[in-house]
Amino acid sequence: MVSLTVEDFGVHNEKKVQKFTWHAEGGMTVSVISYGAIIQSIKVPDCFGVTKDVVLGFDDLDGYVNRNTPYLGATVGRCANRIGNASFEIDGKTYPLAKNSGKHHLHGGLIGFDKVVWDATVSEAKVTLSYYSKDMEEGYPGDLVTSVVYELKNDHTFHVEFIATTSKKTVVNLTNHSYFNLAGHDTGAQEMYKHRVVINADRITKTDSDSIPTGAFTDVEGTPFDFRLEKQVGEGIVSGKNLFDDNYCVNTSGTEVLSFVAKALHPDSGRYMEVHSDQPGVQFYTGNSLPSPKENAIVGKSGVGYRRHGALCFETQKFPDAVHHTNFPSAILTPGEVYKHRVVYKFGVNRNNKFGGPTVISA
Repeated sequence: MVSLTVEDFGVHNEKKVQKFTWHAEGGMTVSVISYGAIIQSIKVPDCFGVTKDVVLGFDDLDGYVNRNTPYLGATVGRCANRIGNASFEIDGKTYPLAKNSGKHHLHGGLIGFDKVVWDATVSEAKVTLSYYSKDMEEGYPGDLVTSVVYELKNDHTFHVEFIATTSKKTVVNLTNHSYFNLAGHDTGAQEMYKHRVVINADRITKTDSDSIPTGAFTDVEGTPFDFRLEKQVGEGIVSGKNLFDDNYCVNTSGTEVLSFVAKALHPDSGRYMEVHSDQPGVQFYTGNSLPSPKENAIVGKSGVGYRRHGALCFETQKFPDAVHHTNFPSAILTPGEVYKHRVVYKFGVNRNNKFGGPTVISA
């Protein structure tokens, strides 16, 4: 049986923040906080029985409020990733947005979903966090009611479901922005480079120098972006090249199972993580914007300094800047429709250090 505990995690803008922790058989635990609907901790045993926290984050609320510029563990929205030139048009009307990434818009704006306290309800082992985003909040049209449902199961699968409805046509593209290092959150780039990764995608969306999609696609075959067969992430990165921050176009299954998106394995510990989702894309990111060795580190859990390439992100999503490209899956949500986005993270250990095939997870 999975057990769930609830504790206070501080107060933000006069609203109580809660921390929810699941305990599964075999020693895995997951903690989520209601500020930012953030995944605060994921602790997983390795092949030697040693349990470590495998996501970057903070021990207290102050860290998330005042130091979380990289969106560690956060639910980001109303639109994750980038919107070119910080504006979009719906039905002939232009909606300007905050320019918080150069001249572009990133992860929902100045006060996105990662910077608010969500309302919480608990039903057995499920936690539902809900947020009401008012019409024109951060420039987006429509009252948007959003929920994120979290549940850890005994098979060490962590289930996340995003649900949203709107009163006006709007842009919605939600994701979770956890930074994973399967060697442990405190082990840094040296161990991140060792991770072997597979990504189930033949193409990436081509981008310009500002990481804004052009509308074209690039085949990964014969390029450093090809992770269709397992490859060590550190190949190329250690020389300063191939700093991955790209949207991969997932080869979706179109069946009654969630599509296999990606898998990462840390060989020394044997820990692995699979990602399964119903979304058409995944942003594979190697923490390039975390502080360099010459800069002050972000001080995270247990006083650990987080630096560049200290972790990996797999952000399941609609394609970035989809509102400007008719050949991309649409990110427009219309009144009467329900936005749904499911992602499952499967954790385990591989004692023989073999990569193995993906798990089948029902939709």
